[in-house]
This record gives sequence, C-alpha cells and structure tokens, in this order.
Amino acid sequence: MRTGHRPDSGSELRGAVFYVFWKKERAEIFLDTSGETLSKHGYRKNTGKAPMLEGLAAATIMATKWDRKSPFINPMCGSGTIAIEAVLLATNRKPGLFRTNYSFMHFIGYDQDVYRRELETIRQQVTEVPDLIVIASDISEDAIEIAKANAGSASVKDLIRFKQCDFADTFIHEDRPGVIYFNPEYGERLGDRTELESTYARIGDFMKKKCRGYTGYVFTGRSRVGRKRLDLKASRRIEFYTARLDCRLFEYELYGGTRREVKQPPAGIE
Repeated sequence: MRTGHRPDSGSELRGAVFYVFWKKERAEIFLDTSGETLSKHGYRKNTGKAPMLEGLAAATIMATKWDRKSPFINPMCGSGTIAIEAVLLATNRKPGLFRTNYSFMHFIGYDQDVYRRELETIRQQVTEVPDLIVIASDISEDAIEIAKANAGSASVKDLIRFKQCDFADTFIHEDRPGVIYFNPEYGERLGDRTELESTYARIGDFMKKKCRGYTGYVFTGRSRVGRKRLDLKASRRIEFYTARLDCRLFEYELYGGTRREVKQPPAGIE
C-alpha cells in the first residue's frame, strides 16, 4: 500500500509462510506452520509421470488388509512411492524423518533444541521387520532407476527388491501370501483406452493365475474404463481423491482354487 507495488514473495515455501485473504475492506492473515504440504514426505527427488502423492499412497496402503509383515508386491511401481511408503509403514519410519525445513522454523521464538529432541524420538521408534518382503517392478528402466533413487533418499533402498520386467513376470511368493497392489493408468489423463483395456485384462489374468491366496488391490479412477476387463468381483470399494479425480481402491480376494460356500442344513436335519 505504501509503495503502490504488490510484494513478490515468490512461489517457493522455504521461509515463514502466511496467506492473505483480502475482500473489499476486510483482510484476514493466516500463518502456515508447515510451509510445503505435509502430504509430501520429503524423500522423493524424482517423480516420473503422474506420480501419486506420498500421503495418498500411505493412506491407501493403510486402507488395505496388509499386516505389514507378509509380502507386499507392487508391479508397475513407477517412481516407487507405493513400495517406499509400504516399507516406511512397516518399519515405523515417520514422514518427519525426511524433512529439514518447516515454516515454523522461521518464526520468532522457534526452539531448535525442542525440535531436535522430537526428531530423535521418532528416529528411535524405527523398528526392523525380520524377513520383510517388498517387491517393486516396472517395465521401464528409467522408472526403476528413479524408484531406486527415491528409496535411497528414504534410506530404505536395501529393504525393497527392485526388478525391471513386465508386470506379469514379477516374482510372487506363493508360499507366503500377502498383498499385491496395482496403480495402473486411469484412462483420465494418461493412457490410450484401447491399450488400457488390454492391460487391465492382463492384470486380471495375472492376479487370478499367479496370485492365489493373496489379497489384490487396484487403485484407479471411478470410471469403468479398463477396470471391467479385470473380470474380478471386488470385495470392497474405498473412495479416495487425487487432485480433482474421484478414485477408488478396489479390493479382490484371490482365493486359491475354487471358492465354495458351504450351505448349512436346515435345523433338525443331520
């Protein structure tokens, strides 16, 4: 107001962050204690195309039936976010371990010693899970390299088995059923629809033939584009949003052999 020029604060959220809502004669100022959104966990240096936000990936994994001990298989892993978040959850590695800058650090009165004590507390909470199996595969060599780099930033690279291959060639531990999680293209922003239908059909065949005993999950858009080609009946549909896209996490019980319902005889009949 004094200079006649709008201040240029820039778009980067590296210092103290505040927002101004100004309408006519009234203005409100909001102080943001975080700065960069907490949904970004701070380890991802490369994203690839259309990456899932770290916080969303963690939320979808928490919505599954994974016990954080059995195998977690993530074909078509892209930049590795889902596999990395699975390991972080299993080993109790909090997202705050990877962030070194918050808006509150630039406030007057910020006590660095308090922050350091809290950081050390969550470091001591990290646990190791013996024989944890997390597998991430992708047909793209670039995607696997990006995923490895991101896993390295999160200090979990040695806890994930990476493999460059078609998803149908992903190794499945048949003797230790767990969770298999797909996040294919949705057909909304990425992917040719005809090609997607073929891909979804192959995913369905793969889960039915090679993942018996596992619980399968497919995170995709609400649209039935491609998904109906899975030829599987979902046991659960969990609603999520990514940006403005209305998405679903579909759960599939992949029974070994044929599932038969045992009918109970009427009362009084042996």
